[in-house]
Amino acid sequence: MRKLIALISLSVLILFVSGCQDTPQPPKKPVIDQTLPKLADIKFLTELTDVGFEWKPSLDERVSGYYIYRSNPKKQNGKLERIATVKDKYASHYVDTKLKPNTQYYYRFSTYSHDKRESIPSDTLLVTTQPLIESIAFLKAITGLPHRIKLIWRPHTSAKVAAYIIQRSEFSTTKWKNIAKVKGRLSAEYIDAGLEDNRVYRYRVKVQTYDGLVSKPSQIVEAGTKPLPVPIQNLTASIDVPKKIVLNWGASSEKDFSYYKVYRAINPLLFYSYLAKTRDTSYEDLINDNGKAYYYFVTAVDKDGLESHRQQSSVAGSSLDIPESVYITSSNHDGRSINITWKSTDLRAMKFNVIKEYKDKKKIFTGIHGDSFNDSDVTKGIEYTYKVIAIDKYGLASKDSEKVIIEIPKEN
Repeated sequence: MRKLIALISLSVLILFVSGCQDTPQPPKKPVIDQTLPKLADIKFLTELTDVGFEWKPSLDERVSGYYIYRSNPKKQNGKLERIATVKDKYASHYVDTKLKPNTQYYYRFSTYSHDKRESIPSDTLLVTTQPLIESIAFLKAITGLPHRIKLIWRPHTSAKVAAYIIQRSEFSTTKWKNIAKVKGRLSAEYIDAGLEDNRVYRYRVKVQTYDGLVSKPSQIVEAGTKPLPVPIQNLTASIDVPKKIVLNWGASSEKDFSYYKVYRAINPLLFYSYLAKTRDTSYEDLINDNGKAYYYFVTAVDKDGLESHRQQSSVAGSSLDIPESVYITSSNHDGRSINITWKSTDLRAMKFNVIKEYKDKKKIFTGIHGDSFNDSDVTKGIEYTYKVIAIDKYGLASKDSEKVIIEIPKEN
């Protein structure tokens, strides 16, 4: 009788295996007792990484509990492996956890007896875990902001969402970098600050659930940061104005222009210090010195504080220098007066001053036009020294000419 039962069991097992070649097979080693009750009408519910099972418990006195078998999607041999033992026959639920989303698994259940014999396995259950939730459905990038890009999106509809993972990529690479995690399902924006000016970036967003699962990325959006204002053109600096340097330049074409910044240096290779800001297209740098030279840059600044690049090269300017000195061409007397003549190579010279010195006295003759001076207020036997100074229209005086010394001898 026992041999007959064993033979029948083996025949049933062979028949069962041969009839299920299209689905994963249970292990070959379990000892099958076909008289043990077989589980049927097993129901299940799926989540992303969990599957919950429910069945009607077997109250047969021979049943001690239940074995649960599952296929491993990583293995290609189709075998089912025992993953759990439910040791109480009155139990009617089991949850398989830590599964992969959107993945197919095969399950079989069997009852087992006190001596570890198993019933014929249940029908094979094909279970597919739920797919990852989709990312956000709407994403927009705001372009043209200074040093930053603003992202806005529509909050996800799933209450499982705990955070949004922001990813950025540049066109020079295919890699994506996590740059921020925005917590809270109802959060709907992120500002990526500290970016380079006039540069385009790409963004996408993934959503993360409370159990740590991350969705596939959203659509990709592109946006660029605001460019710097256009550099100022036609910058000039005066060299012919006394006591100051006058700068002039072309007006900025920026619609959101705010003001200009003026920079100055004493040497084109040294540091340029900030001098002033103005909304005019000119600036007067008061020098209060003659022939003082400086180098200048001018930039445009927009309403967002973005500042244009400087000119490719600085512009040199200087306050008006004093006129060139004159040189005396002749000095003579006719016995009664002294005559001085000179020559000026500076076309700016409008008039001249003659300085007369004798003994401990000094006298200046001003407003002389022409290139000669006759001094009849002289005394014979006294030595006189003369120097000539050129004066321009601004009243700037040249340095003294070389002096000449002349004396009318006394008569014997």
